[in-house]
Amino acid sequence: MDKKYAFALIGCGKIAPRHAQQMMKYGRLAAVCDIVKEKADAFALQYDARAYYTIEELLDKEKEIDLIAVCTPNGLHAEHCVKSAQAGKNVLCEKPLCITGVAAWQMMETAKYCGKKLYVVKSTRFTPALQSLKKLLNENKTGAIYSFQLNCLWNRPAAYYKESWRGKLYPDGGTLYTQFSHYIDALLWLLGDVKDIVGYRKNTAHKDSIEFEDNGVVALEMESGAIGGLHWSVNTFSKNMEVSLTILAENGTIKIGGEYMNKVTYQQTDDAMKIDISSVVNPANDYGNYKGSMSNHDKVYENLVLALENENHPFTNAFDGLKTVELIERIYKKISLL
Repeated sequence: MDKKYAFALIGCGKIAPRHAQQMMKYGRLAAVCDIVKEKADAFALQYDARAYYTIEELLDKEKEIDLIAVCTPNGLHAEHCVKSAQAGKNVLCEKPLCITGVAAWQMMETAKYCGKKLYVVKSTRFTPALQSLKKLLNENKTGAIYSFQLNCLWNRPAAYYKESWRGKLYPDGGTLYTQFSHYIDALLWLLGDVKDIVGYRKNTAHKDSIEFEDNGVVALEMESGAIGGLHWSVNTFSKNMEVSLTILAENGTIKIGGEYMNKVTYQQTDDAMKIDISSVVNPANDYGNYKGSMSNHDKVYENLVLALENENHPFTNAFDGLKTVELIERIYKKISLL
């Protein structure tokens, strides 16, 4: 890579440092924006960037930016990505792409009309165990997929939601958007589209903290004919416990688990279906009083730069983000909060 890129970052919250660290490898962080002046100023000082307090001012004054990373609350992603594309910038949007399918299509059509790229962070796809499983599926070494179980069992205390956009129906959207959209994406990436949904969701332990469910369970029938379950919760005691995917297939049974779907818990398979477990995995995003998903932003930016230089390089685009948003939206519309 010969070119040094000029990046901008909108939203200086907890995930922003992961982006900034990677941006510095491929160029410079030229500008940052946050409506909280102190956050923008501190971030700008740390990375020798210019600080702005509205996206409009940043887009008006920063003409040489190659790509903007949007790291604002979920419900603001659509507005900020659309405005960035309209200003002639390529965009990398943090997960989830947005919180409605309609907004996702607007984002995609705007980027297309403006001739700009719109990518979305799908960092879990770079976890070695999942990449190995994806390869087995692509090569049909698993045989038919009979059934599966996806468990997303984390802890989010009331303090996590206090004085925050998190927990509000808007702009948060729900636990499947904020906590578990990476793993919904992994399910679709590995096993294809969902045909039918039945299930339940409730707010059991966070009635004073959030405006949507804190746990749920659904049965899913895939277009392929496979059936399975999704159980999600932010009610585990004291700490995150697991995100795991178990697959029962014609040629073997595999469970990828750990706290972040990053370890092979077991595999009973024929020789052709073995998952490679030799690769080193990155740690989870650590935010002090809680932990998030796997920190694979190094791989995200490595592939982002390749995609910017070669449009044929495979990298998660807005359509990948749309499919995750549409499934979560379907689950929430199909299953009323009890």
